Formats: sequence, structure tokens, C-alpha cells
Amino acid sequence: MAPGSVKKTARDAQSHPAVRALARGGYVAMGLVHLLLSTLVITVALGGSSEQTSQSGAFTALAEAPFGIILVWVIAALLAVLGAHQLADGLVVRGSDEPDRWRRRITSWGRGVVYLILAVLAAAIALGARPNSEQSAEEASEGVLSLFAGPIVLGILGIGILIAGVAYAGVGVTRGFQKKMSYPGGGLGMTVTVLGIVGYVAKGLALAVVGILVVIAAVTTDPDAAGGLDEAIHSLLALPAGPALVIGVGTGFAAYGLFCFFRARYADL
Repeated sequence: MAPGSVKKTARDAQSHPAVRALARGGYVAMGLVHLLLSTLVITVALGGSSEQTSQSGAFTALAEAPFGIILVWVIAALLAVLGAHQLADGLVVRGSDEPDRWRRRITSWGRGVVYLILAVLAAAIALGARPNSEQSAEEASEGVLSLFAGPIVLGILGIGILIAGVAYAGVGVTRGFQKKMSYPGGGLGMTVTVLGIVGYVAKGLALAVVGILVVIAAVTTDPDAAGGLDEAIHSLLALPAGPALVIGVGTGFAAYGLFCFFRARYADL
């Protein structure tokens, strides 16, 4: 298929009213997941127990609720459509020059891949899988460390995750999330902006801690030092004023969840 035909097909699919509606539903699904994640994180900060403070933990908690399996399947489907929409968006992106277009493409494709991974994770949990994010991260780190120059590769990966976390927080501080949204005026617009800033900074902080843990695992060649979001939360909890810091992160996740609900309404799709 010619490149022009691929772009036309992507543009037609992306602009279809039903696809747009389902993609907006994907943002609602993201909001629900982050509100559940916020509950798990704050519960741990207050001294309660939670098996996993991660997206997989949120999906698992939802799946174990009455009729939760159905809702997890719905979330998986909506996230899959949102991911496909972002991949298509990367194909038809416009920009002032070629470097700008490629920057937009990579951003859209990156988001699309993340949404699709979450969709697969949700579907797996709906089918009965119960993944452990911390164990998975440790096993993946062990596999990388066993390769030639494995510590270097793992270190580069950790630095990349750390940079991504800083960039994520930067999007919040600079209000970069506003670029693809049509904002309401007045107090409501300000509320959406504040939720976006707080949410992006909190997610960036959590991601940066994950990156630091991976770097530590590379430096010490100890895969047990690595971990996912669950390990990052417990690492923050061990710091001075850790519970307050983790409550702040959990509150940030809740802010991001609420922001996603508004994003479903005001995103430019």
C-alpha cells in the first residue's frame, strides 16, 4: 500500500465519529485506573496493606469486585481504541518542518504503545492472569544483566526512564498538555489546568524513581534492586516524611485521573 493510501486510511479511521467517541472513552478508562491507583497508594501511605500499588494492581482490584471482570474488559477495549487512535495520529501528524513532525509522531506513537500495553494488561487480568509488577521488573532486569554489557544496557534503560519521568513532570510544569485540548473558559478551565499540572508532576516523580531504581540495579548488578511503580512507591515511603510524600503522589494520581475525565471531553481528536 502506498504511503499516501496508508495516511488516507489512517485519517479516515481517526476522524470517524465512532472511533473518536471510543477514544474519548479511553481517556475515561485512564481516569478510572488512576483513581483506583490513587486509592491503593494512599492506603499504603496510611499504613494499610495493598498487594500492588501499580496499574496491574488497580486492574486486579477492579476485576475482583462484583461485575468487575466486565468493566475490565470494557477498559481494555477502550484503551485499545485510544492506542490505535494515537498510532494513526502519528501517521497523519502535521508540523511546521520535518523535525517537528517527527517529534510529534514519536510522541503520538509512544502514547499509543503505552495505551496498547495497558489494554493487553487489562485483558490478561480479565482472563485470570495476576501479574506481579515488582517481580516482572526484577526478572526483566535479571535477563538484561545476563547479556553481554548487560549492566551498561540496563543503566542506559534506567537513565532513559529517569529522563522520561523528568520530561513528564516538565509537561505538567510548562502546561504542555494544553496543546491538544480545547479549554473551557473561567474557573473550570483553571481547575482542569491545576489538575493537569499536579497529575503530570506526580506521575513524573513516580516514573523518575523507577528509573533511579533501575540505574541502581545496573550499578550494583543486583536485579532485586530494580522494580516497577510498586517498588518506587515503597522506596518513597522509606524516606524521611515518606508517608506524606506518598500521600502527595497518590493525590497527584487522583488529580491526573480527574484530569483524564476532562480530557475525554476537551481533547482535540
